[in-house]
Amino acid sequence: MGKLLIVGTLAFDAIETPFGKTDKILGGAATFIGLAAAQFEIASAIVSVVGDDFPESYLDLLKDRNIDLSGVEIVQGGKTFFWKGKYQNDLNTRDTLVTELNTLADFKPVVPDNFKDADVVMLGNLHPSIQMSVIDQMTERPKLIVLDTMNFWMDNTWDELMQVIGRIDVITINDEEARQMTKEHSLVRAAAKIQEMGPKYVVIKKGEHGALLFHKEQIFFAPALPLEEVFDPTGAGDTFAGGFVGHLAETRNTTFENMKNAVIHGSNLASFCVEKFGTERMQQLKKDEVNHRLLQFKELTQFNIELEQPHAL
Repeated sequence: MGKLLIVGTLAFDAIETPFGKTDKILGGAATFIGLAAAQFEIASAIVSVVGDDFPESYLDLLKDRNIDLSGVEIVQGGKTFFWKGKYQNDLNTRDTLVTELNTLADFKPVVPDNFKDADVVMLGNLHPSIQMSVIDQMTERPKLIVLDTMNFWMDNTWDELMQVIGRIDVITINDEEARQMTKEHSLVRAAAKIQEMGPKYVVIKKGEHGALLFHKEQIFFAPALPLEEVFDPTGAGDTFAGGFVGHLAETRNTTFENMKNAVIHGSNLASFCVEKFGTERMQQLKKDEVNHRLLQFKELTQFNIELEQPHAL
């Protein structure tokens, strides 16, 4: 059985969209990644930190999906990371209203001994020094190290970010971040420049417009499934990453052809995430629903075409 190590935030989110708003609910990159990856036959573990205000029921929710939480530090008297945001009418633009790092400010990750040989490591969106610390704790070079980052780290920790990017295999970022990182408007050129920085594979997420996978001269595009209703995009990118790494850890196959399948699995699971607030939809998700929607993806992307043979002169 493949082993997946997930490093990221367990958090509280408060979300407002045109369709409603929530008080503090379960959030965090590691939460979304873990719930998505739990759809696959793998052993997984989360490395994170929370305060003692983090409900036991949230931890039980993850444990019930066979996610190892021995790498989650609970700080007595500490408060858990909190993010509050508001989405505009198009759901593509959001304003961050509150960010409280709390226990995350002094987080020093400790990888559980039984996951120091993980096949796949998913480095969620955190300070590059935390991501580097995790890589340094691995006793064996993982088959695949996947990193997510954002424009905040590009603006404030560029040198450290470049150091960690030089040690990974796959980077997942959105189109705006890819353009900022490379100063290139063309995503094809941006992906080529990012590969020169170290990653062999570049995944560029385009939200409701799907995702692109780049490797050398090869390009693959996966559409996003057109949905009747989108309630809350929070966590969709992390859910995509969870499906992506979950499939790769389960198959233990890191070829470009299998990466294509991983992108589809990620897009498929992300399409569920946006249907309800926070993690609610991912908590309820059943295997037959996942498989049914995978068939919809197949129908959306497959076609037969007959091309005329060129006429001889």
